[in-house]
Amino acid sequence: MRQEEVPVLIVGGSLVGLSTSLFLAHQGVAHLVVERHPGTSIHPRAAFVTQRTVELFRAVGIEDEVLAAARREFVQNGAIVAVDSLSGRELQWFFRNINEGVEKLSPSPRIFVTQIGLEPVLRKHATRLGAQLLYSTEVVSLDPGEQNVTAVLRDRASGQERVVHARYVVAADGAHSAVRRQLGIAMTGHGAFSDSITIYFRADVRHLLGERNLSVVYVVNPRLQGFFRFSFDAQSGFLVVNSAVDDAGQRTTTVGATAGEADCVRYVREALGAPDLAVQIEDVQRWSAAADWAQRLRSGRVMLAGDAAHVMPPTGGYGGNTGVQDAHNLAWKLAFVLDGRAGEALLDTYEQERLPAARLAVEQAYTRYVTRLDPALGTEGLEPVIDDAVVDLGYRYLSGSITADAADTGDGWEDPHAPTGRPGFRAPHATVIRYGVALSTLDLVKRDFVLFAGNEGGAWAHAAVEAAKRLGVGIDVFRIGEDLHDPNGAMAGVYGLAPAGAVLVRPDGFVAWRSGNADSDSDPVAHALARALCRTLT
Repeated sequence: MRQEEVPVLIVGGSLVGLSTSLFLAHQGVAHLVVERHPGTSIHPRAAFVTQRTVELFRAVGIEDEVLAAARREFVQNGAIVAVDSLSGRELQWFFRNINEGVEKLSPSPRIFVTQIGLEPVLRKHATRLGAQLLYSTEVVSLDPGEQNVTAVLRDRASGQERVVHARYVVAADGAHSAVRRQLGIAMTGHGAFSDSITIYFRADVRHLLGERNLSVVYVVNPRLQGFFRFSFDAQSGFLVVNSAVDDAGQRTTTVGATAGEADCVRYVREALGAPDLAVQIEDVQRWSAAADWAQRLRSGRVMLAGDAAHVMPPTGGYGGNTGVQDAHNLAWKLAFVLDGRAGEALLDTYEQERLPAARLAVEQAYTRYVTRLDPALGTEGLEPVIDDAVVDLGYRYLSGSITADAADTGDGWEDPHAPTGRPGFRAPHATVIRYGVALSTLDLVKRDFVLFAGNEGGAWAHAAVEAAKRLGVGIDVFRIGEDLHDPNGAMAGVYGLAPAGAVLVRPDGFVAWRSGNADSDSDPVAHALARALCRTLT
């Protein structure tokens, strides 16, 4: 049987697996992706891509291509509204424009693009950077050991098997993750609450939309609860039905288990409010709505990511985005541990950081599901609704890789409209001038650490370079007034960057440490850098 060794094996090659592959390839890490299906997704599935996720694609140089794919599928910058039917009453407007009020938070927009449009872009650039992808390939067995993980793979077409020895495994094999089950990692949360159905259809709805530019349409009436998305030409779309009234007049949440094609046509017409409209059903996808997270994200040399680590209803659009953000958090850590730049304990911070972020997203998605679509599930004990921008851009990492400010209160999230630049939070966006060109502070974070220093922080700049040499890692140093022009002090404001201060940013764009005072001694920044790497300074 063929034997091979790889630094990282990724199980699952859909949105999160391909994102992990791309981010690892960007860091120069050799790896293998195995996917049981013959190619990229043939179902639209996740369609809402948040600002943070687009920022991550921007960081690896594919933002423009992703935006182009989005424009081919959907009208962008539409509204999110609740109606009793598309032709009926408007019940509530959640957004008049999905980017309204968040344009200044990021250089990247919120967009709609399905996995059909997005995954080929991820695959193209991952393979361009050296990723190896095996489709129609399944994992027969996984044997975690102290030094590596041994996996037996089978080609589903030929039946041929091969053995792969991987230093680490990323399980991105979906909500029913076989890897998670084998590891004995339990899920916890609210459990499953609806056998739902996604109906892909063709129908001309232009006369029903009128002049309205709608990105998501929630439908809530006595006979049906769900939501629509429509193609850019309003000639097709998909309807998600979470609950409906059956033939006996009883409300059921098992739509996915019972609906036939005639039911699907009826659901589309009822949701549109157009009982005689010509509707052609193109495909049907049945799935279970649940809100859970894994009790652990790491078991030895195996890490869970995406739906293998957390599942949530589509309300809010957090699911796929949370998975891509898992992948980005994990990729740089694997890269640094594999080549010895970081200590093994850095991988423990993956769970410490991503599990609270995932739980926040799950709870917010569940709250939105109950309040928007199914109050019958019960509103007692629900987490209060917080702003979508907080869920996307305002969560915080509290782990052994972060050096908190001395007076920090340890709060788990903040409003990204009023960022503080404190350690553990995403490095805020601000427009700066470098070599006469305006760019985002986020564009200065590449593959290595970054130190931003105030205009009187020359000592920090020197200390950071020396600390990086001492620890054998790369660092890019930018000093306001020397390397960057900060118009109106916007950058200094959002980073809490004093004239003699400094801010250390990790390769994933999160603040690791901050100081307000100049110090000619390299120890403070050296200790912060060592802590960010989970290493002991010698």
